[in-house]
Amino acid sequence: MIEWDEVRELALAMPEATEAVSRGLPHWRVRDRGFVWERPLRKADLAFLHLDDQPWPVLGARVEDEAVKFALAEMDPTVFFTTPHFEGFPAILVRLDTVSRRRLEEVVADAWLAVAPKRLADEWYAQQGD
Repeated sequence: MIEWDEVRELALAMPEATEAVSRGLPHWRVRDRGFVWERPLRKADLAFLHLDDQPWPVLGARVEDEAVKFALAEMDPTVFFTTPHFEGFPAILVRLDTVSRRRLEEVVADAWLAVAPKRLADEWYAQQGD
């Protein structure tokens, strides 16, 4: 299972990423735009998912758009899901107990790219080719 320290490591490895606290939980940002965050399930989420309590840690991650969110949830529902709280918002929820490290790296990078300024993202892409 992925631990929060691993999420922190991956998030802070992205250019200009910072860590903040929002509602007492870690939230990683690039130039004041959140890209991944710890997202405990709320009572309404638990009811929607037909769960009695929070069975696993959940990461919220920005995505490019809702089409990407729905594609991820359909492609691998054991890792990705959404709730009505996120209707109309480009973010996916990620189960840290089932996501692989490699897939989490992709999720974090894609989330960062979804909110990073274009010039900064272009610089990051150029460095990936080195």
